[in-house]
Amino acid sequence: MHARAAARRLPLNRLAAAVTLAIPLLARAAGADDPAEAPIQQVQISATRLGETTEGTGSYTTGKDRTAVPLTLSLRETPQSVTVVTQQRIEDQGLFTVTDVVNNVTGVSVNQYETSRAGFTARGFDIDNLQIDGVPTTWEQSWSAGEVLGSLALYDRVDVVRGATGLMTGAGNPSAAINLVRKHATGKTLAGTVEAGIGRWNQRRLLGDVTTPLTQDGSVRARFVGEYTDGDSWVALLSNRNKTAYATIDADLGRATLLQVGISRQETQANGPMWGGLPYWYTDGSKTDWDVSKTSAADWTRWPTSYNSAFVNLEHGFANGWKVKATASRGDRRSDSYLLYLSGVPDRATGEGLSAFAGSYATRTKQDNAGLHASGPFELAGRTHEAAFGVLHQKQTFVSDSRAADFGTGAGMPAVGDFNAWTGTAYPQPAWGAPTFYESSATKQDALYGVARFSLADPLTLIVGARVTDYEKTGRGLYTAAYDIKHDREVTPYAGLVYDIDRTYSVYASYTDIFQPQNLKDIGGNMLDPIVGKSYEAGVKAEFLDGRLNGSFAVFRAKQNNLGQEAGLVDRDGSGPLAPETYYRAAAGATSEGIEFDASGELAKGWNVTAGYTQYRAKDAAGADVNSVYPRRLFRVFTTYRLPDAWSALSVGGGVNWEGRTYTVDPSAPAGTNGLIEQSPFSVVNLMARYEITRQLSAQLNINNAFDRKHFGMFSAYGAITYAAPRSTTLTLKYAF
Repeated sequence: MHARAAARRLPLNRLAAAVTLAIPLLARAAGADDPAEAPIQQVQISATRLGETTEGTGSYTTGKDRTAVPLTLSLRETPQSVTVVTQQRIEDQGLFTVTDVVNNVTGVSVNQYETSRAGFTARGFDIDNLQIDGVPTTWEQSWSAGEVLGSLALYDRVDVVRGATGLMTGAGNPSAAINLVRKHATGKTLAGTVEAGIGRWNQRRLLGDVTTPLTQDGSVRARFVGEYTDGDSWVALLSNRNKTAYATIDADLGRATLLQVGISRQETQANGPMWGGLPYWYTDGSKTDWDVSKTSAADWTRWPTSYNSAFVNLEHGFANGWKVKATASRGDRRSDSYLLYLSGVPDRATGEGLSAFAGSYATRTKQDNAGLHASGPFELAGRTHEAAFGVLHQKQTFVSDSRAADFGTGAGMPAVGDFNAWTGTAYPQPAWGAPTFYESSATKQDALYGVARFSLADPLTLIVGARVTDYEKTGRGLYTAAYDIKHDREVTPYAGLVYDIDRTYSVYASYTDIFQPQNLKDIGGNMLDPIVGKSYEAGVKAEFLDGRLNGSFAVFRAKQNNLGQEAGLVDRDGSGPLAPETYYRAAAGATSEGIEFDASGELAKGWNVTAGYTQYRAKDAAGADVNSVYPRRLFRVFTTYRLPDAWSALSVGGGVNWEGRTYTVDPSAPAGTNGLIEQSPFSVVNLMARYEITRQLSAQLNINNAFDRKHFGMFSAYGAITYAAPRSTTLTLKYAF
């Protein structure tokens, strides 16, 4: 049994059953003799206070958020660093995909090492899962392209909580949670928008978003969102066609009960994607300097993906302020890739020296989630406090098949030839064999969580909570043996303290952790305990203009423990020294320390701003940098201003994304070099302008990378790079009704 869970003997399924039975009893006991129903609050836009939903507010911040802990807290009341990318920011900056958001958020960054795959990081650790409405969707960087290219059309906002997030996430790294929050049918009258856009490289986009009542009184409402994008790219051969459809119904089942159901489908079709990147070296040790349009793909390569999702939420409010919510969702993600990978180091003069590999993989990931949650106030020692608890179930299955590539030559892969002259149009497409098994896995998490916010005094609040998780993952692969990783009653604690200095400023400190199972054995043949990521954070938060402007300054430290490291060889089956097995020991892992500043909201009427700066260092137990392909220093700023008086139809804005140095050491670099692949610090300037032609019709111009700064992401394991987008321009017409 894990040391942190040794004192917790009660099986999780019994705890879950107890919680399920106790929810309605506690909801009544918390302060209501009469369990009369209280109405579920609908979204209302206030002139002074903001709510959770950001659509229609015109704001760069939000009034409430539940991503860090399952309590409805303001950003100032939350003892962790939180950034909310609101609907207004998404529109102003022309953010269309998840990657667009991550490239513009304080404290997180993207390594775009291929045209269809990327890595996300925060505070020195990889971000290894995304959330939709607070439900984690495990993200395998190596397999899926759909997540990073996923459309934002069906989301109201994106919440980013930095640090460990194990209370609501379960397994993962002490990096950040990226939570995509769906739009809902909140309005009771017919309303909607239609957008049409064009951009560089033949980019075209069409979006429709309509909310309509289905009953005369608006108690049942529907919302439909559809988006279509199509276009080429700055990379030769690469084009992308994406389709998104979303439908949801909100129904008031009485004054106190709300039912929400919805379905969505997202398709991404990448033609001519790069698998791997471009060579960084020539054989003489000099560095390549390709045009940003250079590709290593062939014209027959493609990578289609799809993601189908369905959900149902049922929420009931009691007269005493307690709410009970049941949730269920299913996700089904598929991809079917046909790719070409080029590797090696070319000769500067002849371009010769690269080898090729063709691969085709069909994958499918299915995930089912269910939860029962309760939250509300309670009285203790003459003061009012708040609590939340719930039961969660998550199961995910993954399977991948591969296809053999037959070029009909009998001599393997055809030669690449002169890569200096490569266009990807002459390399033959193989005949693909039938799909055969490659890899599969099944992951299950059952969890119970509880958290309470105690009002210790008028200026002082304490948040304490914990999650108990049963985790199991089984799997096997074509080249890997079957495995079964199981950890019962894994305890994840959370604690935070907030002290209000006055009505504007507060100071806070928090501790939380997260666990990451590992498939490694010790000398006795037992699985190592999970890696535990611990996060410590302290800082100052401020709230101005009735919450319309939020700011924070934080210092943080994150550390991994129990990281498996090779410790020697052991003969487990008596076969002698010819067939030894490596065993591992738990050791200290990476440590990250840094500071962070973040501010978002309204500086003055018509003037929105978001700004953030992060600086940290992350090293392993030996003192070497970890994840050095991500910048240690980040500065993000973007602002818009609506001109006054006669010019009030015009809004202008702009910003800068500055990233510090990144690097990796290429193990296959030519002799005579130090193997260092380095991207020096760079800035990307983005501009926008919007003109309201009428009260309903507007035109918006966005210019990204206005000064055409050339920069790249890097594939650290293979010494390859992929160039980011050069200057681009988009023009969008929007009609609201």
